[in-house]
Amino acid sequence: MRGALGAMIWKEFVQMRRDRFTLAMLIGIPAIQLALFGYAIQTEVRHLPTLVLDEARSAESRSLVQTLENTGNFDIIGIAPSRAAIRRTIERGDARAAIVVPPTYTRDLKRGHTATAQVIVDAADPLASSAAISGASLAGLRESQRLATATTPIGARPPPLDLRVRPWYNPTLETPVFIVPGIIGVLLSLTMVLVTSMAVVRERERGTLEQLVVTPIGKTSLMLGKIVPFLLVGYVQITIILLLGRLLFDVPVRGSLALLYAVALPFIVANLALGLLLSTLVKTQAQAMQLGFLFLLPNILLSGFMFPREAMPAPAQWLGALLPLTYFLDVLRGLLLKGVGLGAVWPEMAWLIGFSLAFMTASVVRFHKRVD
Repeated sequence: MRGALGAMIWKEFVQMRRDRFTLAMLIGIPAIQLALFGYAIQTEVRHLPTLVLDEARSAESRSLVQTLENTGNFDIIGIAPSRAAIRRTIERGDARAAIVVPPTYTRDLKRGHTATAQVIVDAADPLASSAAISGASLAGLRESQRLATATTPIGARPPPLDLRVRPWYNPTLETPVFIVPGIIGVLLSLTMVLVTSMAVVRERERGTLEQLVVTPIGKTSLMLGKIVPFLLVGYVQITIILLLGRLLFDVPVRGSLALLYAVALPFIVANLALGLLLSTLVKTQAQAMQLGFLFLLPNILLSGFMFPREAMPAPAQWLGALLPLTYFLDVLRGLLLKGVGLGAVWPEMAWLIGFSLAFMTASVVRFHKRVD
């Protein structure tokens, strides 16, 4: 009994040593992911790109803006000419916050009235905006105390400053409103990459790959034939999640659904083509699944689905910029939560089309090399 058990254990070690790819994955993946995610994942977002609309244009209004900037939560990137320009810039994602000082700000302070100002924060991501919202509230309180101390008597007048923080797109800071749109992209990546990553390997293991090769079907047609059925499945998934998100979590749909489905096409194709490319790099379905998970975990954690990309170090943001999900999440949240149009999402759509063409070309070329 012991001899048979020892022989079995020895056989498994020998087989493991021969399968060097799987052994390297088992040892390397935990080390790589620990180093990557331990370094990259941070939750507190600071230094939001911020616009300023200072209609008072006085020393007092500049003091307020400086107080807000000194919190470290707001980085002034420019002057907005109007409130409409603020909305357009935030919808495009070029700014995440705005400081608005009305023209009556200085006059109200000098007359002893309560002066009002406004801080607008893009709250589509509650985790990313929470620090800015709390920082703005504390900065307004400090500035109000400073102004009150500068006037006498302190208790004989109303609070000198009322700084109103306005979270846009998700005013109640509900997490499902932010998470549910992202689940569409995550589930599409999960299912499309994993299923198609085993497509070519399954054909090889079953012995049907050679039969497909000798048929008149071209290699490009073969790859497209494997993609199209799952493309339809992807659209079904999108529809189901949108319906359930609306019914269960009251997730808004402020933008065009037709535009959403149009942008989803290159994203789904990119993930399907990537799965096919992975399937040409391995020999077994187990290896295909391991390689798929190696891609999917950073795809989820570095894309902005769970953690704000603004809080990540620059190298982690560069890695996230290489993932199709990063751009599709921006499109989803822009269309569903902000109601943006094609003018705001076309850069992301261009990236997704580029990913789909690159992955499809690479999978066809790689498949040609392996069967020859």
